[in-house]
Amino acid sequence: MVMATTASTAADMSLASVTLEVADPDSARRFYRAFGVDAYVRLRASEAHSTGFRGFTLGLTVAGPATVDGFVGAAVDAGATVLKPAAKSLWGYGGVVQAPDGTIWKIATSAKKDTGPATREIDEVVLLIGVEDVKATRQLYVGRGLTVAKSFGGKYTEFAPGQGSPVKLALYKRRALAKDLGVPADGTGSHRIVLGGTADAFTDPDGFVWETTAPSAPTLS
Repeated sequence: MVMATTASTAADMSLASVTLEVADPDSARRFYRAFGVDAYVRLRASEAHSTGFRGFTLGLTVAGPATVDGFVGAAVDAGATVLKPAAKSLWGYGGVVQAPDGTIWKIATSAKKDTGPATREIDEVVLLIGVEDVKATRQLYVGRGLTVAKSFGGKYTEFAPGQGSPVKLALYKRRALAKDLGVPADGTGSHRIVLGGTADAFTDPDGFVWETTAPSAPTLS
């Protein structure tokens, strides 16, 4: 049995922003506004080479199945591709879509039945990055000042969000993450994402780039 551990010390570093590198910022801006997540991501023009799985997903946690369906429908209407249709699972109800820029989004709820009407409210946004060695990457991030909120051995780690941070950061095994999203694990080139941190810039062993940024609200303008 894998035991969960927690930590509650104050972090010196936190995830302050998430920047997606896209080929067409104007089109991406329209998509994310229609999808309803524009408050959580920044956009940057990039032609960096990237093929296959980019090694991460952005996940939305919402109140119920009807709200999941609403977000999936909005994404598809705006041009997204369905990777996994929304359906019930052991843990609740959810689906996976891929934005026109290639970013994969998972929309889910722990509820299997609706207790109210669908809304456009998001309870939580999590950036889940796939890594080869969860323990080693967790140790690296803790050494740089992140605080562990939950940890399940070498399988999963969730970090405490920084003050005012719109997105929570978590680690998962890369192949397990790809399987959960319904895509092959292979991929080459850029991750097409930049993590903004409140400490020094660095690149982690799996190639995820952190840059120094102030903890402010993202803008798509």
